[in-house]
Amino acid sequence: MPRRAILPALAALLAATFAVSAQAASPQVEHGKYLVALMGCTDCHTQGHFLGHPDETRYLGGSDVGFGIPNLGVFVGPNLTPDKETGLGKWTAQQIVTAITKGERPDGRILAPSMPWRGFSALTQPDALAIAAYLKTLPPVKNKVPGPFGPNDTPTVFVMSVQPGAAYAAHKP
Repeated sequence: MPRRAILPALAALLAATFAVSAQAASPQVEHGKYLVALMGCTDCHTQGHFLGHPDETRYLGGSDVGFGIPNLGVFVGPNLTPDKETGLGKWTAQQIVTAITKGERPDGRILAPSMPWRGFSALTQPDALAIAAYLKTLPPVKNKVPGPFGPNDTPTVFVMSVQPGAAYAAHKP
């Protein structure tokens, strides 16, 4: 690269770096980070969390444990990072807000009952947008979670089961 081309390229790289740093440190993004921590999103969306060893290198990159719901199947917490293939990378901020507050994906599917969107529906629009802004700043994690598994499918993950007490008692070892 010619010497005179290096300075403009370096300036562009520095400007992009500062823009990303400024965005990551914005009050909206910091508020979103706070809300994600407060709402416990890592519980269901970070590998290893339910097994006592969260994998911070895959933070919010999707779970390895599913929720079993009688007659519905098993649902694994998906990847919330901005990975374009396996996460929310192709979703707009408003689509993320709609999923969090209305339980509806961009393709029209309703989220699994284990996603507490009904409780999150009380979020203010600025709070929900702050969460979306924060999720967009995460490092992308390429991780396609398995499932969903129908009620007659055999899950390939650990399963936390939601079931009536009598059903649980009948299956004790």
